Amino acid sequence: MPTSHMEDYLERMYRLIEEKGFARAVDIAEALEIRPSSVTHMLQRLAEKGYVRYEKYRGVQLTTAGRKIGRKMAERHRDLTRLLRLLGVRDENIIFEDVEGIEHHLSSESMQRIRALVQYAEAHPEWWAQLLDDS
Repeated sequence: MPTSHMEDYLERMYRLIEEKGFARAVDIAEALEIRPSSVTHMLQRLAEKGYVRYEKYRGVQLTTAGRKIGRKMAERHRDLTRLLRLLGVRDENIIFEDVEGIEHHLSSESMQRIRALVQYAEAHPEWWAQLLDDS
């Protein structure tokens, strides 16, 4: 089971690979705003756990397990961001910080319920507006 810190790395690698087709340690360091040496150390740990294939001075590849976790975390991030926007949170920095604090601590069941609520609210904006007006 990866730690929340590992999940952050896997999510970022997944996003980089989706956006650019590859992920390098320098790209990960830049995206996470940390030192490349810290990334190298984490990539070694992730490789030991079977989440990535990593060779120094080459790109990073997610294994099937790493890709699954990275995708799951990216989806959680997206859905929680959508929820906070629906709730009226407008400051993107606040949304990002809150999502980062929440995304690792919710059960799969809770995320399924949040995802369903967000989908319903987006499909029925009049219902959502009335719900918010009543509170």
